[in-house]
Amino acid sequence: MNRVVLDLNVLVSARISPAGAPAALLSAWVDGAFELVVSDRLLDDLEAVLSRPKFRRYFDEREAADYVSVLRQWAVVAPEPDDVPNVTPDPEDDRLVALATSAGARVLVSGDAHLHGLAGTGPVVKSPGELLLILSSP
Repeated sequence: MNRVVLDLNVLVSARISPAGAPAALLSAWVDGAFELVVSDRLLDDLEAVLSRPKFRRYFDEREAADYVSVLRQWAVVAPEPDDVPNVTPDPEDDRLVALATSAGARVLVSGDAHLHGLAGTGPVVKSPGELLLILSSP
């Protein structure tokens, strides 16, 4: 089974818009299409973002906490990598690339355009829609 890392923006979008591609990816994960890899730091960041007042129109604080709790319980929680090479313009994206690489994830899903041009031995970067197409192919 392939391991996949979802960028913070994809995890947030999945919670905000249940009809979008990020939410469909989480459904595919629940159905066993791939192993979702997270780290404690990624989940802590997600919890901090979802606790912002601007998200109350989408869900309450308890629903946000439950979402993070489910991810913490059922996803593969990999250790934060020690070596974080500078391969993107954003240090947070560098952390995600390093997490995916160290955890053996073949795919990093992100909406960040600058990640899609990465070349090298790290994970393949796909948008949520691109990964959904791959998962639905026979």
